[in-house]
Amino acid sequence: LATRARSGYHGARHRGPATALLGDVLLGPAAEGRTLTAFAPAPAGRPLTVRLHHALHATREAIDYQRATGNMDAFDGAVEAGVSRELTEALTALVRGTEGARIAIAWAPAAGIPDGCAASAGPVEFSPGDLPALRAAGARYLRAEPSESVSVTGVVVRLRRSGPRGAGTVRLRVLAGAEVPHLRLTLGEEDYRIAGHAHLVGLPVRVRGRLERRGGFRRLTGATGVVPVRVDETERDRLMKSLQENLDFFEEACGEAYGDGDAK
Repeated sequence: LATRARSGYHGARHRGPATALLGDVLLGPAAEGRTLTAFAPAPAGRPLTVRLHHALHATREAIDYQRATGNMDAFDGAVEAGVSRELTEALTALVRGTEGARIAIAWAPAAGIPDGCAASAGPVEFSPGDLPALRAAGARYLRAEPSESVSVTGVVVRLRRSGPRGAGTVRLRVLAGAEVPHLRLTLGEEDYRIAGHAHLVGLPVRVRGRLERRGGFRRLTGATGVVPVRVDETERDRLMKSLQENLDFFEEACGEAYGDGDAK
């Protein structure tokens, strides 16, 4: 995640590209359940490995500072190195219920040593005594991450409201404007009507609002200003085909079927 953006809390953002980046990472056999080796290709996998290297060392330094002083401020600066709530949660899961964990990174000799990295850096160690600091850092990152104002373009894939008039809930498949695959938002009556019409004719829409950290940046609040977005015929045909494959949403878009909550 940190190869995509520096953030104390990513939530649902950047998951697709981050997962794709792991596609070429191979896991080696574990020795008696004690050692697990991950092989990242060089040089293609270097950004991932270098970011992990810096993030692990920054986490270790921030924990040491917190345990020595009781001050959590070092975790704020560690975000730039790649530390996040997601990393602290991963380390917590790795250490919890064990006597500790050691993480070492070795560079492929043929690819050389990356700039800013030591040739023979020792393993970074984490122990159960680090867990309180890791948990506190994760909570701190979650609280501190701000919401952001965005203009999102997406395809309406679901509409729901409790009656023929009034506000309704819409689910978008995001095309641009936010690093998440889907968003849920509540629209006023007129914006909901526009979204429904765009859904029926296979056009994306653009909408403004605030991407909220609560729920992992999966919800757009204060959504307003819905407008259809013109696309070329090829893309429109593709979107219409997608609509036809989801005819169970057609009646909802027309206002002929109502219900509470989000459809499955």
